[in-house]
Amino acid sequence: MLNSLRAWPKTFICLSLIAFSLTPPLVLAQEDNSPSSQVEAAKPLPRIAAIVTEYRHNSHADVIVSRLMQTNTLDGKGETPQLELVSLWTDQVPESDTSRKLAKEHGVPIYESIEEALTMGTGKLAVDGILLVAEHGQYEKSATGQVIYPKLRLFKQIEKVFRKTGQIVPIFHDKHIADNWEDSMQIMSAIRELHIPYIAGSSLPVLWRIPDANTERGEHIKEVVATSYGSLDAYGFHALEMVHCLIDRRAGGETGVKSVQCLEGEAVWKAMEDGVFDQELLKECLGRLTKHSPPKLSEVKEQTREPVLFIINYNDGLKASVLTLNGPVNEWTVAWRNADTGKSTATTFWTQEARPFMHFTYLLKGAEKMFHTGKPTWNVERTLLVSGTLDALLQSKVAGGKLIETPYLDVTYTPKWEWKQPPPPPPGRPIMSQ
Repeated sequence: MLNSLRAWPKTFICLSLIAFSLTPPLVLAQEDNSPSSQVEAAKPLPRIAAIVTEYRHNSHADVIVSRLMQTNTLDGKGETPQLELVSLWTDQVPESDTSRKLAKEHGVPIYESIEEALTMGTGKLAVDGILLVAEHGQYEKSATGQVIYPKLRLFKQIEKVFRKTGQIVPIFHDKHIADNWEDSMQIMSAIRELHIPYIAGSSLPVLWRIPDANTERGEHIKEVVATSYGSLDAYGFHALEMVHCLIDRRAGGETGVKSVQCLEGEAVWKAMEDGVFDQELLKECLGRLTKHSPPKLSEVKEQTREPVLFIINYNDGLKASVLTLNGPVNEWTVAWRNADTGKSTATTFWTQEARPFMHFTYLLKGAEKMFHTGKPTWNVERTLLVSGTLDALLQSKVAGGKLIETPYLDVTYTPKWEWKQPPPPPPGRPIMSQ
């Protein structure tokens, strides 16, 4: 336990210990033996079908779906999600596949088609919810460099079953809705037509934040700057989602994206010198890095071989800038400035980079809530806007940094979901361990 605490940022440990010391003694309620409580206790768990692309150790299918079989700590020792995995279908079965062994151990049937996985041989919809995890696997890339996961193809097969049976159930859709705007809108059109309870996205919005920070509802935000790392398609999506789960709380709610631009190399630093984004906010982002001593901006410029800058201009005048700084930066951080006071706030969105990757538990809890209530836990419009914004930014990249107008990204909404700081994660295990 001591080693796990050393790995956890000191600021978070102190806050957690303070919160623990202030927690009042547990008061045990009298046992409720009323008929209504007995009926509630006997209520069956939602039956879940998992439709995935590739299922291997540490894949998204593993760290999401396996929790229904191996508990939230992926070792059989943690809290069990209040869901029952009753069927599984995979698009690809590589040599590294772990689904066959795991499903056999837990008595979960694997079906040859999506229709069979959803109907289980009954001729009607036989599940109460669907986990659609179309991330990882061997697929081609688009002209903009995004992996073309078969999200539309898999969704269309689910939609076909819904139309054939005349029944629908909630769907949780991991990460992007699709890698391009056209496919995303095909999926969204069916969601709206059939009134399917549906949420999508990644674990970024539910992450730990160090320090605990959030935008205020109705806040006037002048500008946002964020840091990212990794690939532009997979991790760029994460960074944009981090920004959007903060700014959609601003005064007037989300207004949609007016235009985007993607700059690379020296053009990034020239944009900074020209005041395209706030240098001080970038410095605050760098100051929130937790894995090593925060670097100076001059050091970041020297050590980043291929910097990339995403510029997003919103319809209400807000600007967000996301810098991918591979090398000196390997965390997601974000800073924003209040338009009324001029004050800034900065935080790190922290992931557990060790098994059991506990942040996926809180993503799954969002899906679990929807499967129990039949109502989306958060606004799917956020994921739709992030998916479309990333697609447009990568088009700008291919076009050599051209400014791209995006009148079609007029996605407006006011978020209902509220972020809450998760409890500290359990001790991490080596990534390759079981």
